[in-house]
Amino acid sequence: MTRIRRGYIARRRRTKVRLFVSSFRGAHSRLTRTITQQKIRALASAQRDRDRKKRDFRRLWITRINAVIRGTGVSYSYSRFLHNLYKGQLLLNRKILAQIAILKRNCLYTISNEIIKIK
Repeated sequence: MTRIRRGYIARRRRTKVRLFVSSFRGAHSRLTRTITQQKIRALASAQRDRDRKKRDFRRLWITRINAVIRGTGVSYSYSRFLHNLYKGQLLLNRKILAQIAILKRNCLYTISNEIIKIK
């Protein structure tokens, strides 16, 4: 009985996964079962950290805005500032407000003073 050669589909799938984990150390890049486990783990970590990065940047923006707002000398906090922004229908997102706070503080002071006048 002659030996039957198997198809190439499974081998092609394994080599595709091996290319993904080729930079991993040790058995994580050599053994098929560990390779698939590490690929799943790496993709899950990547997804988790993308979500965490959004959270971290939002916290950073809020901290920057709060620091500049509290530095004005007026007893004014971030939460009151944002509440008055929405009440005055001046819709600026936190990223833009943080950039204004860092690069052009006078502009942010002007915005906060105008909001106080409207209120």
